[in-house]
Amino acid sequence: MPTTPDGPSDPRPGLEMLDLCRTMRDTSPVARDPASGAYQVFRYDDAVSVLSDHETFSSDFSAVFPDATQFMEGHIGTLDPPRHQQLRRLVSQVFTPRAVAQLEDRVEQLADELLDRVPKKTELELVDDIAYSLPLTVITEMLGVPAEDRRLFKEWADQLYANGAFDPSDESSAGAAKSFHDYLLDLVGQRRRQPRPGLLADLVAAEVDGERLTDREIAGFATVLLLAGHVTVTLWLGNTFLCLQEHPEAERALRADPAAIPGALEEVLRYRSPVGIVPRVTKKEVVLRDTTIEAGQIVVCSVLSANHDERQFDRPDTFLIDRNPNPHIAFSKGIHFCFGAPLARLEARVALRVLLRRFSAFRIDPDRPMRWHPDPTMSGPKSLHLLVEPA
Repeated sequence: MPTTPDGPSDPRPGLEMLDLCRTMRDTSPVARDPASGAYQVFRYDDAVSVLSDHETFSSDFSAVFPDATQFMEGHIGTLDPPRHQQLRRLVSQVFTPRAVAQLEDRVEQLADELLDRVPKKTELELVDDIAYSLPLTVITEMLGVPAEDRRLFKEWADQLYANGAFDPSDESSAGAAKSFHDYLLDLVGQRRRQPRPGLLADLVAAEVDGERLTDREIAGFATVLLLAGHVTVTLWLGNTFLCLQEHPEAERALRADPAAIPGALEEVLRYRSPVGIVPRVTKKEVVLRDTTIEAGQIVVCSVLSANHDERQFDRPDTFLIDRNPNPHIAFSKGIHFCFGAPLARLEARVALRVLLRRFSAFRIDPDRPMRWHPDPTMSGPKSLHLLVEPA
């Protein structure tokens, strides 16, 4: 499978670390990385324990990364209780499976419209043409962001991850984060002065235990929704097509029985997890599998390794679209389980269903190298050119 020179060299991109992960699970399931000093967790049970214990393993990194504090206010993913639960309650009803199901017709309409705009009917750049645009359009519509401003978010997101993981000390990354945040701050101010339908206006009007959210909290909250609400789905869809290319029998099965699509997508999440690692910081000294970890230390759960742990999954390195049960941790665990999971599942399911309906065959273009997402904490194509046959 062709990739750019700096992209993955493994014939199964995104799975290059499986052998190392297996070795670490067997020999050093909790290990300290000598370069970063972070403790790495490789087994499924240990990762679930870390992610489920917010009293010991905190999501608040403000003391570890003080440069990023200005971007963390209202960032639900970096908050501990009680503020975390307070903010989560504000949007919990918006993202319930029942509420999200009402969006299905609109998501399918958007998917068809995006594919109608593709200039060449026998070529598809999966990421730009639909995998990125669809979830971004959905979440910006929900928030009430003007359609003409959507392109800005792609530019800022590309800058944020241009050199890999977001680094608040990097001038380019920090500049993009500030532009992103300042835009949303300005939009929040507009919604205070002139309310319009949308989740952003709802957050402006919302109260948490009798108190209104600050503009910065709302902007931080919206930032999480925008970034997490489209980047993860983009990678998920790209990884889905990598899996189907590697396993053509799975594609044939999904064409024969579209009802199998949801289960297949869950298996993609397990097999090729879009988010490769999830970090936490210890609030107190803890012993994890005979390893003593002091307070204030970063602990990193390897999602890829946990989701391929043979202690939890039968034949973990085999892609099985009918795997059941499938208790993967691609959406995390505990209080920080992704509250947008119902929406992400809907978007991925509808997109795959529409693509299978509109095209009778897909294959990766051998003359156009795939580019990989530069952030090492994420896993999935940044561009993926397909040759397609219209149905």
